[in-house]
Amino acid sequence: MGTLYITQEDSFIGKIDERVTVKFDKKILQDIPLIKIDGIVILGRATISPATVSELLERNIPLTFLTEYGRYLGRLEPEVTKNIFVRKAQWAAAGESPQAIHIVKGFVRGKLKNYRNVMFRRQRESNLDLSKSIERIEQVITSIDKTHNINSLRGLEGAGSAVYFGCLNQMIRNVEFQFDYRNRRPPKDPVNSLLSFGYSLLRHDIQGAVNIAGFDPYLGYLHFERYGRASLAFDLMEEFRPLIVDALVLSTINKSLLTPSDFFTEPLSGAVYMTPEGRKAYLKLYTQKKQSEFKHPVMGRKCTYQEAFEIQARLLAKYLMGEIDKYPPLILK
Repeated sequence: MGTLYITQEDSFIGKIDERVTVKFDKKILQDIPLIKIDGIVILGRATISPATVSELLERNIPLTFLTEYGRYLGRLEPEVTKNIFVRKAQWAAAGESPQAIHIVKGFVRGKLKNYRNVMFRRQRESNLDLSKSIERIEQVITSIDKTHNINSLRGLEGAGSAVYFGCLNQMIRNVEFQFDYRNRRPPKDPVNSLLSFGYSLLRHDIQGAVNIAGFDPYLGYLHFERYGRASLAFDLMEEFRPLIVDALVLSTINKSLLTPSDFFTEPLSGAVYMTPEGRKAYLKLYTQKKQSEFKHPVMGRKCTYQEAFEIQARLLAKYLMGEIDKYPPLILK
């Protein structure tokens, strides 16, 4: 199963023997063996028993709390892994070290090449002319190897992202949806709502992989250190954003798997969120996406995106530990 998503407001999460149960109004909504769960995400308000929390910690199963609309609140997770050598190497590379610059180049290159490949695919499948935008993003990619400080690399990441989001609306074939620009906190339209919600889900998965690999999730390289922010998880997310969330959002909209009726606007803030039914449908689609298989270009074997989160985290650890010469970002055509 992977991740268990709990969307029912005021539900109760308990444990019976080797199983997690989710109850509401004295009815069992879900009854799942613990062995099938590698993470739990609670959206909205729910109660979880102390015995269940204890069992999750014993089994190294992280518990993430989001608002019902997908904003990240916090996370309860087991003790960090005992591999002090990974964290020592991670801290030694902090700042403007050659290793940090190399890593940031990999994150930015991976993200922008995956953006470009999404654009190539949509151009081919939809008879679009995105050639000028593709050329611009390729110019940004070419500049990565010539750039040798992290702030400038951050600028290239921002420039490439601006090109991509500038043509995102062209890749949307469903006339019921419109994307003008990227906005968040809160999202002001259905497309941004889907993107933000998807990135929150991805953050849960990536942070779990970062912890499994033995890292300190709060020390990143591309993202600035900020109190309480898991910067390394945000770093590693970059190459996966186009592959998972962006691809899923375009597919969901273009195939009319969600419609405008699956969204509503909050009167006071103007924020646009999914309805409970829309969230459930989107969570199912996200789960299917991250369980889909592809051939990993470095490992040379088939794996799921869920497995790839940990693979990439471990490749990053191997690079920092000096076991491999380069960090290879996940880039798929």
